Amino acid sequence: GIVSLISLAVLSYERYCTMTGPTEADTTNYRKTWTGIGLSWTYSLVWTVPPLFGWSSYGPEGPGTTCSVNWHSKDINNASYIVCLFIFCLVIPFVIIVYSYGKLLCAVRQVSGINKGMGQTREQRVLIMVVVMVICFLLCWLPYATVALIATFGKPGLITPAASIIPSILAKSSTVYNPIIYIFLNKQVSKR
Repeated sequence: GIVSLISLAVLSYERYCTMTGPTEADTTNYRKTWTGIGLSWTYSLVWTVPPLFGWSSYGPEGPGTTCSVNWHSKDINNASYIVCLFIFCLVIPFVIIVYSYGKLLCAVRQVSGINKGMGQTREQRVLIMVVVMVICFLLCWLPYATVALIATFGKPGLITPAASIIPSILAKSSTVYNPIIYIFLNKQVSKR
């Protein structure tokens, strides 16, 4: 899950850099791609390994069919890890996504000022894609984060195993939505 969140942030930043870069993308140079993948996995490992060494712990999630961070433990060790996960693995990636897509939209808006007819259509398509991607990101991850925070800081037993199933499935399926959105809303991809 964390790899998918970080990958979405890296992809949004990469998309911004590619679309606003001064030159055409070099499709034969995969160094930036591999660097982005490596950074995504390294950052994710930094935030998923600590429970193996005693900062929080892993355990069954929901009805016991999946494994996740132990959201139900109320000690400070666990609560501090949950707060750090929330900040560094949800809030920061979300800020990067909003920043990247916002800057991309500003760049498209500047281009549309020069080239009125085609620019406005492109600006509208990019705006729709950005809004849909950000909404999907929030719809997938915000319920999961909310359930985790309520389970950690709320009354014991407030979040039942059955209540945590849908947010968990939404979060785990989030990696599927971005490529679908990009394919259907990107005119260049849909023409090929």
